[in-house]
Amino acid sequence: MRVVRALSGTVAAGLVVLAAVVVVAAVLGVRRGFPGPGASSVAWHIGMAVLALGAQIFSDRRRGIPAFFGSLVVFVAAGYLLVTQWWN
Repeated sequence: MRVVRALSGTVAAGLVVLAAVVVVAAVLGVRRGFPGPGASSVAWHIGMAVLALGAQIFSDRRRGIPAFFGSLVVFVAAGYLLVTQWWN
């Protein structure tokens, strides 16, 4: 179970970094007058990063099946974000 939690922690951290990159790209786009990610994309990235971070904290504080399902929420959030915002 530790391996699953460690992997989901890495994915959750990656989502936080990805959200930060999208926010910076949006701010730079507005300031410099070039198209960047829209408000919807920024909101989805921030929302999924917050969800994944919360699920990872839940997973780290539990053991057994609840920890597994917390990790599963992280993986589903990452997959949903990548499919809907990057591969559509």
